[in-house]
Amino acid sequence: MIQNLQFYQGTKTDPYENLALEAYFLQNCPPDTCICYLWQNQKTVVIGKNQNAWRECNLELLERENGRLARRFSGGGAVFHDLGNLNFTFIAPLADYSVSRQLNVICQAVGQFGLNAQKNGRNDITIDGRKFSGNAFQKTKYNGCHHGTLLVDVDMEQMSRYLTVSAEKLQSKGVSSVKSRVVNLKELCHCITTEKLSQAIFTAFEQVYGLSAQILPASSVDWDVVQEKAKAFSSWQWRLGKDLPFSFEISHRFVWGEILLRFIVNGGKTVKVQVYSDVMDTDFIERIPALLQGLPVSFSTFAKALFPLTKLPQYAPMAVDLQTFLLNSPQRIKGDEVE
Repeated sequence: MIQNLQFYQGTKTDPYENLALEAYFLQNCPPDTCICYLWQNQKTVVIGKNQNAWRECNLELLERENGRLARRFSGGGAVFHDLGNLNFTFIAPLADYSVSRQLNVICQAVGQFGLNAQKNGRNDITIDGRKFSGNAFQKTKYNGCHHGTLLVDVDMEQMSRYLTVSAEKLQSKGVSSVKSRVVNLKELCHCITTEKLSQAIFTAFEQVYGLSAQILPASSVDWDVVQEKAKAFSSWQWRLGKDLPFSFEISHRFVWGEILLRFIVNGGKTVKVQVYSDVMDTDFIERIPALLQGLPVSFSTFAKALFPLTKLPQYAPMAVDLQTFLLNSPQRIKGDEVE
């Protein structure tokens, strides 16, 4: 049971340091405590742990215009941050981790401005069907992390220029562009600002949990540890990795997310498999390559190889969907190529 609340308001706009501080809190959350951490990044595209950076954003344009690419440790899709966006993070021990309760904090905070917010789909918070918040999740052995964006007054033109959302993903949402999918809270309530929303979240945090929150000073953080983590988050290897040459790739959007399978083929067998996805459960994605590597190139063989995942209740629906897609793929394999 949550007995203590801790609140930290970030003051820096460096995405690598902010993600490092989040990782620090996740690693050092005290028992029976829920931490609420608010933070902002300046002109940054943040992608999910298993996403392909080149596929998700216009990286050349972003870097040419002094933007930055960051990769978080949770799953989910790509998002754009500027100072018109407020990010929130909730961290709690697994026994006390409650996404519904944490979402209630955000909905109540927005409600203080006369807006009726609702959870929609797998990870969105919307008002009248328009998204103003995307959420993602991560669990360690002991603690859970729930974080998300809050679009207050984001530059939508920049967002649409930097994010390269697939047409298939947009079609699944019934919209024609990323801009038409989302809404700034300021458009719905002209008086709202990131500063006022931060205070509203603090108030709602205390109300939902029925406790007074301790405001953490910067001196409570071991900044040497945070800086070491920031180096890892800013490294080329973590952000971009090695984009392998490939023989072929296949992709599909399911109700639970988009997945792209990339295969290196030699002598009719898969030498290496890369999987990119915006799926929330990163563990499911990370189990796939080992099951497919070294197999003869055959969609039916790939489908059969996913059988162990169908025996795990948390992965079974996604695994079955992926098997069905592979068995019914419109692509045909010819030699080491796919037509």
